[in-house]
Parts: sequence; C-alpha cells; structure tokens
Amino acid sequence: MAGFIQIIEFTTSRPDDVKALSDDYRATRVAANDGTPPAKGTIVADRDRPNTYLNIVEFASYEDAMANSNDPRTSEFAEQMMKLCDGPPTFYNTDVIESWDNPNA
Repeated sequence: MAGFIQIIEFTTSRPDDVKALSDDYRATRVAANDGTPPAKGTIVADRDRPNTYLNIVEFASYEDAMANSNDPRTSEFAEQMMKLCDGPPTFYNTDVIESWDNPNA
C-alpha cells in the first residue's frame, strides 16, 4: 500500500483556539478545491503528557505532502499555529508500510 503520513507533535494550552484555526484552514482549502490538501487528518491528545497533541495527517504520496507543505496557505497556517503553541512542533515524516481495519470493531 502506498501512502505518506506526517505526524506533527505540538504542545498548547489553547486547544480550542488550535481547533478553530484548523477548522478554518480546512474549510478554506476545501472551498478552494485546488492544490493537494491532505486526504485525512486526525488530532489526538496524549493522555500521559498534558497539553501535548499529535496531528496525524495522511497523504496519497510524499510528493502530495511536499506540495501541501510548499503551499502558501499552509505556511500561513503554520505561522498562526506557532502563535498558539507553547513551543516548536516536532515533525515525523513516515511512509505507509501497511494499513488495516478491524471489520469487527
């Protein structure tokens, strides 16, 4: 299975503001219907580390992810996001080796 997932780890004491910013960014990208926005995204809260979150962003390919990263709208979003975070994010760039779903879940 091909694919690329970028995981962005960040800390913030303002998760509601981050959600609002993210919602607006996604709505703008969907409305524009151009470029290479992510195929799927999931944000999770780390239960063991307060105020720590992981944004798991799925792309069809590494090339799509890099095109998205180079989009000026993504740069603007990242700049605004940094203002809401308690420190710099950590990025993990990963190639999908396998993906599965449990049909009984």
